[in-house]
Amino acid sequence: MFCFMVEMERIVKANDREYNEKFQYVDNRIHTSKYGILTFLPINLFEQFQRVANAYFLCLLILQLIPEISSLTWFTTIVPLVLVITMTAVKDATDDYFRHKSDNQVNNRQSEVLIDSKLQNEKWMNVKVGDIIKLENNQFVAADLLLLSSSEPHGLCYVETAELDGETNLKVRHALSVTSELGADINRLARFDGIVVCEAPNNKLDKFMGILSWKDSKHSLNNEKIILRGCILRNTSWCFGMVIFAGPDTKLMQNSGKTKFKRTSIDRLMNALVLWIFGFLICLGIILAIGNSIWESQIGDQFRTFLFWNEGEKSSVFSGFLTFWSYIIILNTVVPISLYVSVEVIRLGHSYFINWDRKMYYSRKATPAEARTTTLNEELGQIEYIFSDKTGTLTQNIMTFKRCSINGRIYGEVPDDLDQKTEITQKKEPVDFSVKSQVDREFQFFDHNLMESIKMGDPKVHEFLRVLALCHTVMSEENSAGELIYQVQSPDEGALVTAARNFGFIFKSRTPETITIEELGTLVTYQLLAFWILTTPEKGFRNPEGQIKLYSKGADTILFEKLHPSNEVLLSLTSDHLSEFAGEGLRTLAIAYRDLDDKYFKEWHKMLEDANAATEERDERIAGLYEEIERDLMLLGATAVEDKLQEGVIETVASLSLANIKIWVLTGDKQETAINIGYACNMLTDDMNDVFVIAGNNAVEVREELRKAKENLSGQNRNVSNGHVVCEKKQQLELDSIVEETVTGDYALIINGHSLAHALESDVKNDLLELACMCKTVVCCRVTPLQKAQVVELVKKYRNAVTLAIGDGANDVSMIKSAHIGVGISGQEGLQAVLASDYSFAQFRYLQRLLLVHGRWSYFRMCKFLCYFFYKNFAFTLVHFWFGFFCGFSAQIALDTSYWTFINHVFIWGSIAIYFSILFTMHSNGIFGIFPNQFPFVGNARHSLTQKCIWLVILLTTVASVLPVVVFKFLKVNLYPTLSDQIRRWQKAQKKARPPSSRRPRTRRSSSRRSGYAFAHQEGYGELITSGKNMRTKNPPPTSGLEKTHYNSTSWIENLCKKTTETVSSFSQDKTVKL
Repeated sequence: MFCFMVEMERIVKANDREYNEKFQYVDNRIHTSKYGILTFLPINLFEQFQRVANAYFLCLLILQLIPEISSLTWFTTIVPLVLVITMTAVKDATDDYFRHKSDNQVNNRQSEVLIDSKLQNEKWMNVKVGDIIKLENNQFVAADLLLLSSSEPHGLCYVETAELDGETNLKVRHALSVTSELGADINRLARFDGIVVCEAPNNKLDKFMGILSWKDSKHSLNNEKIILRGCILRNTSWCFGMVIFAGPDTKLMQNSGKTKFKRTSIDRLMNALVLWIFGFLICLGIILAIGNSIWESQIGDQFRTFLFWNEGEKSSVFSGFLTFWSYIIILNTVVPISLYVSVEVIRLGHSYFINWDRKMYYSRKATPAEARTTTLNEELGQIEYIFSDKTGTLTQNIMTFKRCSINGRIYGEVPDDLDQKTEITQKKEPVDFSVKSQVDREFQFFDHNLMESIKMGDPKVHEFLRVLALCHTVMSEENSAGELIYQVQSPDEGALVTAARNFGFIFKSRTPETITIEELGTLVTYQLLAFWILTTPEKGFRNPEGQIKLYSKGADTILFEKLHPSNEVLLSLTSDHLSEFAGEGLRTLAIAYRDLDDKYFKEWHKMLEDANAATEERDERIAGLYEEIERDLMLLGATAVEDKLQEGVIETVASLSLANIKIWVLTGDKQETAINIGYACNMLTDDMNDVFVIAGNNAVEVREELRKAKENLSGQNRNVSNGHVVCEKKQQLELDSIVEETVTGDYALIINGHSLAHALESDVKNDLLELACMCKTVVCCRVTPLQKAQVVELVKKYRNAVTLAIGDGANDVSMIKSAHIGVGISGQEGLQAVLASDYSFAQFRYLQRLLLVHGRWSYFRMCKFLCYFFYKNFAFTLVHFWFGFFCGFSAQIALDTSYWTFINHVFIWGSIAIYFSILFTMHSNGIFGIFPNQFPFVGNARHSLTQKCIWLVILLTTVASVLPVVVFKFLKVNLYPTLSDQIRRWQKAQKKARPPSSRRPRTRRSSSRRSGYAFAHQEGYGELITSGKNMRTKNPPPTSGLEKTHYNSTSWIENLCKKTTETVSSFSQDKTVKL
């Protein structure tokens, strides 16, 4: 009896492996490979024989091993079958070898582990839960760690999470104050025996809950205290951490999808066709078997006198049974194994077309397109849904400060005449920042009015820029040349801080308690009293004068609700400006502040400390306090930042939309960022009928919001399409099934990560899918890598549509593996997405050519090939079926199989070679460059057929193909005649020499049920005839066996000639004689 325990919570004790081993936690070894040495053969064979054709040919091979029914040697089937299976197995083994190699490389990385009060180098795979690990700058994190201490003040450290969420910006993590005091003291760290009680392993990257018990006190833990596997330590000399989750339990591995065996719809279609054709083959076999039974019972017994069978040795029913299996073998060519070989060869050629396409070559990085698989090319032409990452896929992840609205006035490149915007911008000179030190030389701003307002000392402008310089999470450092370098968590924050820097408000440095900026040449230090990012990023500061200010920067939809009523006029102006910015695809943020009373803030801060120390309903209490202080804000203005799209993204999205391909954006960025990019790409437009935003915090709220949105969409659609309310109940019941096809307007769906988690539950996901599929654009923001894969799986499972996922980071790997086709972009975030993908290139715009050119061509060519191939094989196979009615259903063949095999190979391999040779020439830029006038690409087939040399080549090819066969047959009959040829020649001579004889009844002969077809593949009837065993006389002479043999041997030729001439003459006189 086996008992499987589900881990509800995890208990880990530091520096105590014996204590932790009783919980049987997994070690830090990872496995991403599919096979082992012992499991490769059975698992791989099982996967390969899931192909119906492979199983079909295996059954055929078994039948050919039975001599009573087989007329063909088993060698003709087993060789190609073993060849195909071996080639596929070698390919699978090679792919898995590289996975093993990658796993070994990761598992054998070195880490410094605290063992027996000293640091020792250990391989990653030997790290255990509860161990204390030392990390150094630019090192990968080996496991999910609880940060204990670091080289930075107050236990801070900075990590890069590109492999987790695709963002290359830095994140801040900080240790508990009680553990940060441990520092780098090895003895104190070795004596650390804290116990962590936390949640069980899960895939939630942005959430962690636990409690550390140490020194008779408990300390709450959250996500800010945890460093996850896959992160890289940056800008931190060293840090120490305690292993909480290891190996497969880490959040990175929990989010990694499994490698799946991908099949195209053509493969599935061929499997279905094989089943139908096999059923058709069974029907043909049954018809021919019934015909054989009838023929044997009514006519065949009259031929027994020519055979040495005894009467009743074989019944007609049993003869039909054996004939059925013989015809199954003979007619198997209707689905030849060469079909799959030919298909793979064509796919290989199409893959080379993709690899050689110069229009998909990115010259800046010398990166060509690469088809990393050869089995999915035709699937590219059937894509219905595209799931795309945002950062680094649609965008360059480069932010530029473009415009702003301060106190109701717009600053930026806004001419009076919008139609002449580009022209005026080009004529204007950018603001000269060269006179200032420590400015970003690449920053450009064309509106000189903002500089004038700064010089005139406008307090609102100064306060606006002060907020940009203070309210952020940017880290600063100086390089070797003394230049100020910013390390940013988000590119838009970097753009805003850089803008403030160039306008004279320079962020200089920060500590956990202060931020120092340079305001127009004067250093000013602000005391940081509180900082939170809940609904909007906010900070509480005490300025040098002792005044407490609350600075807020966030989305206008949230921040405008918290404004003081006195801001009504300014709110109206700023809203108009934000609409103008959004119409240009710019990312916007609103800026506000509030003056706080010292006494009020102290009371509020005391309640905040109590809420942080609470063990129950801590998050709810903290959220309530934040909500209390986030009110009565004074509006300053808004910013507009341009997230530069990759070149050609807008045109590509438009082209794919015209092809009726739906694009869903799945990103880990915040909602406002994702929406702005949607507008920038024209996936979201102001002309849309409605944009539904789903932001429920539980399953009930999410379900209700989805249903309301669906009802709203259906109601609007009925009003637009019908002009009146549909009252018939039947039509209302049928509306849900056809609503997607009848949606006339453009709608969009926006849903965030925590709402998506509830929407993907079993009782809500159908509502989500129905609404999403009725929308033109879907944007999912703040989603985890696993949620991306779940969305793809949802569409695959319930829509039965071909899906494509495209991304550039490690956080996109799960999505890429889950989709029918995965595309990796070789961008700024490593090669994890490329290594997991089926196709890769450097720019999103190449997706248009991959789908609409290569995908369409591959699908079109494959369909044409399959039609021709099945036609060819049906034509050949049905000849044998029809011939069965003329050979007594004896399972003989109409065509020599050896001859056909040779011709089959010539036509298959020759046609493929000629096909690709012509295509290579037609699509070769090199040939066109050499002969631009002599090689017209447009209408080349029509032009080529007008040339006489083409027809001469066709004629010569036909003659050259037929003549060798005719000459070979002629020379063989005349130079090396067989015994049958000699008899046939003698018969013709006798027929010419003798007059026609009188008519006599035609003699019938029987069919051997080891099938005449079987005899046709042996030495023929010569030996049987010369032995005399087939000649029976009614009154044999009573002589010895020697004399009998002599009698038969001296008279068999004369008897044979006489019977032959009589049969021929009788056939010529009576044409109604039946076989």
